[in-house]
Amino acid sequence: MRRLVLLLLATVFALTGTARAATPTDPRVAAATAAWAKQGLYVDPDFVSIADGNEMLRVISAAKMPVYVAVVPTGDWFPEKDDATLLAGRLAAANGKPGVYVVMDGDTTYGVAHEVAAYAPDDTWREKDETLSAQLSAYLSNVELDARYSPEPARTEPVPTEPESSYPDERFTVGKAIGNGLGGGALGMIGGGILAGLVLIVAAIAARRRKGTS
Repeated sequence: MRRLVLLLLATVFALTGTARAATPTDPRVAAATAAWAKQGLYVDPDFVSIADGNEMLRVISAAKMPVYVAVVPTGDWFPEKDDATLLAGRLAAANGKPGVYVVMDGDTTYGVAHEVAAYAPDDTWREKDETLSAQLSAYLSNVELDARYSPEPARTEPVPTEPESSYPDERFTVGKAIGNGLGGGALGMIGGGILAGLVLIVAAIAARRRKGTS
């Protein structure tokens, strides 16, 4: 029941355009940022049964950079439209603190680096029977801290879609079909003529050699 209410609220915010990147209007974002004021972990009530919270907090505290983790439902029906790295970026913008922001939905771990000189992989997959703390540890092990990375804000807008091809569709006509056919036939004849000529030249050279040796 609670997940249904959460889903309905998120859908309403998405449809009315109130789910802004920098404000926690998404219920998941609001709940996570409130929890992060005390610790770097937020677990949605629907995921409490599978989250080993104490172990996850140990992993977070052992990290070499600030880490904020949200264990929440994701999917195409939420404002981020199944783009969980976008959700992580919006969480980062709402929290307003540099660090690595991680979203976990039980199957996949997503993350972004926000205003820190680090590389964070977009996602990692859960291994069979792997605990959430083990998933988190595996993800953070792939995070790279390096000064060569530019500390930039995480993405808070959807990735632009590629524009469709601007080439006009070529209409089929009998004349074009005949022209293409004639063109192909002409090329075939030219190629065949060249090949035949090469064969004749080789045959002539071979005949001269036979006469010279006889």
